Amino acid sequence: MSKTRFPLRAALAGTAAVVTLAAPAMAAEELNALIWCDHADADLLKPFEDAHDVRVNTKEYEGTAAGLAILDQSQPGDWDVMVIDAVDVGRAVERGVFAPLDPAEFPMGDYFPELTLDSHNSVDGTTYAVTEKFGYNTIAFNKAKVDEADMEDMGSLWSGKYDGKIAIYDYYLPVMGLVGLSQGVATKDLSAANLETLRDPLYKLKAASRQVSDVVASQTALATGEVDVLIGGGEWLTAVLHSENPDLDWTIPKQGALLWAQSIAVLKDSQNPDLAKEFVKYIVSPEGQARLATSSCYWGMPVNKKAGEVLDDSQKAVLRWDQQADYLSRAQLYPVPDADLDAEMQSMWTDMLQQ
Repeated sequence: MSKTRFPLRAALAGTAAVVTLAAPAMAAEELNALIWCDHADADLLKPFEDAHDVRVNTKEYEGTAAGLAILDQSQPGDWDVMVIDAVDVGRAVERGVFAPLDPAEFPMGDYFPELTLDSHNSVDGTTYAVTEKFGYNTIAFNKAKVDEADMEDMGSLWSGKYDGKIAIYDYYLPVMGLVGLSQGVATKDLSAANLETLRDPLYKLKAASRQVSDVVASQTALATGEVDVLIGGGEWLTAVLHSENPDLDWTIPKQGALLWAQSIAVLKDSQNPDLAKEFVKYIVSPEGQARLATSSCYWGMPVNKKAGEVLDDSQKAVLRWDQQADYLSRAQLYPVPDADLDAEMQSMWTDMLQQ
């Protein structure tokens, strides 16, 4: 997912764009990480810092284009590791910024099989990143305000029953992917030839909605009762607020959902390549995975199944641990449009916003 998921609590607290975390004063080394906000959690970083006598300096970014721009504006060696949308690993590899990794050094055998994502993390047979966390763009809702059975069928969104109580996550790829699923168009089959079939249902969804907004505004609207349904939401949006409002929930309807996945890579010009690789190993270890999955910024499923031995029962319940086999079987990867199709999709999305 190309947009970082910022939680309501972090937004209300004034989340900073750049976060430098304190570490032991006598740390012998430093590691510089270009990350999403879930990796800025001290509970995630401190065990690694203590174990390696290192300070991890982090800088958050939102959107792959912004992350690549930071690299372009930096000096070689400024950054050691980078978190990136799995679907965008290839874009970074084209720029020559990632170092090759040996998949044998990572616990791939412990992954959910669907999340190794070799097709994204590898280019021409060489691995450049490993998947570290995943989740779903689907339907989030307030179960105290809606009929939960309605949420199992995307058709209910166009029924008129929830007009004016719907928010749309303002990111064209997952939402247009969901609209495509509602029309029987698989994300892998989305093309210039069938894109036009999405226009009418997309416009009608906009007409039924109260707002099209970013993560924070959408999450706020759902949490405060301004809207009852959020298209494009999921566990990453509601789980972090579960203890405060257990009525905020999510599901995967019968038509399916979009699977988001994030990967982590070592920068080619890293000044500390061995330490950077150790950091990646830590992130995909059971302990690192459990901490990353329940980060204070946003929750998501760990790709390493052994994290289940570290997470407690309540955490696994919120993440729907026992339902992952079913969910994964019904989820589809993000559309990966070429430049021309991407431009057409963005144009349609812009037209929809102006309706």
